[in-house]
Amino acid sequence: MSQKKKSIEELITRLEEITREIENPDTGVEKSIKLYEEGLKLADLCKERLNDARRKLEVIDPGATPPTEKKPAENNDLFSGTDQAPPSSL
Repeated sequence: MSQKKKSIEELITRLEEITREIENPDTGVEKSIKLYEEGLKLADLCKERLNDARRKLEVIDPGATPPTEKKPAENNDLFSGTDQAPPSSL
């Protein structure tokens, strides 16, 4: 099966396998270089697939904000940096 037809999950699984092989001290330099090149190609393909998915989601819901682009929360939460105790619920 060509890389183009594999699911993103299959591509990520292969990237994980490549990582383990490269980290193995028994893997030679030449093989590590070939694996690294394969990993770069797979990573680019994953990015392309994720960008395609993002574009499809933007068509379905143009107002949706991707998780990587969410705005920070307002300063009215517990972690706003104030030293005051939370209001009493009594």
